[in-house]
Amino acid sequence: MGKQTTQIQMVILDLDSMITENHLLSQIKNRVNFDFIYEVAAPYYSNVGRKSVDSVILIKMLLIGYLYGIKSERRLEEEISLNLAYRWFCDIDLMQWVLDYSPFSQSRRRIECIMESPL
Repeated sequence: MGKQTTQIQMVILDLDSMITENHLLSQIKNRVNFDFIYEVAAPYYSNVGRKSVDSVILIKMLLIGYLYGIKSERRLEEEISLNLAYRWFCDIDLMQWVLDYSPFSQSRRRIECIMESPL
C-alpha cells in the first residue's frame, strides 16, 4: 500500500519557467512596462513616515482582480497567495507575504481617486 511521506524538502523553483508564454498575464508582463506608475503616483506619496506599499504591485493586483472577476479584496489576497501565475505577475516570490486586504482596500480607494483626477 502506497503512502505519501510528509518529509520537508528543499526545492529550487524558477517561476519564470512555470508560466507559459501564451498565458494572459505573461503576455501583459512582456508588453507593458509598469514603471510609469511610479512617476504618476509620486505626488501622492509622502517622503516621511513608514515605508509605503509599492504602487506597481497595487495596480497589478487590481488588474488581476478586474481580469479574473475577483471583486473582494479578501478573496484577491487569497487568490494571489495561492496562484503562482498571480504571484509571478506581481513579482511576489513564494517567501513574501501577499499584501493584506485591509491596507489594500484603503490604497485601492486612493488609487481610484488618482485615476479619476486629470493628469
